[in-house]
Amino acid sequence: MSFFQDAISIFKKRELTFIESYKESEDVYTFRFEKDIDLTWKAGQHGLFTITHKKVKNGIRPISIASAPTEDVVQLTLGISDAPSDFKRAMLELKQGMKIRMSGPVGSFYLKDDSPSILIAGGIGITPFRSMLKQLEAEGNGVGQQIHLLYMDSKKSFVYKDELDEIANNPLINVTYLDSRNDLYQEISKLSSLYQKNGKYYIAGSKSMVESISAHLQSNDISKKSIKKDVFFGY
Repeated sequence: MSFFQDAISIFKKRELTFIESYKESEDVYTFRFEKDIDLTWKAGQHGLFTITHKKVKNGIRPISIASAPTEDVVQLTLGISDAPSDFKRAMLELKQGMKIRMSGPVGSFYLKDDSPSILIAGGIGITPFRSMLKQLEAEGNGVGQQIHLLYMDSKKSFVYKDELDEIANNPLINVTYLDSRNDLYQEISKLSSLYQKNGKYYIAGSKSMVESISAHLQSNDISKKSIKKDVFFGY
């Protein structure tokens, strides 16, 4: 999506009705909202979400949409520690029927063609990739390209693992679970040598993780234009 399209989309505001939330792992929660019939997005994009049930300092946050456009809900998954921010505390206070405001969708972090795609997730950075893979699954597993998901989680929680394993039954989709940066770099090096000329690389996670992996890819002669980044902040 172009900058101009994003600029238009950001002014599209709507209220989403809260359905439920549940704990995915020790410090990861999923929140599900009703999806308006006219709401759509490209799998991997994010929205700007605003707390409306109380006054919260810095109450607007960009959050990747974890559900696929073909699913009947808007799903957000957040890492929430024992000492959450005001924004995340307000999210935990949501009760069925309450509202949250969404602007967007925005962003260019989505699959664009049939090139082999290497998806690299760090922790909660798995959320846009769940959207992408669930969308491909919904399209009848008509995957036109080879897809490799490298999912690193030092806590070994691996949110969505059951769903990802099911999706990986497609022979063109491969999922590798990793719990150390060194192992991740080794897998990236293998794939970058295999898809040096025609692969597209998508990285989602913390700023330090995204920047270090981007640098690692470029040191393996992967061009900047073949790398798409989605940086997650803690807020």
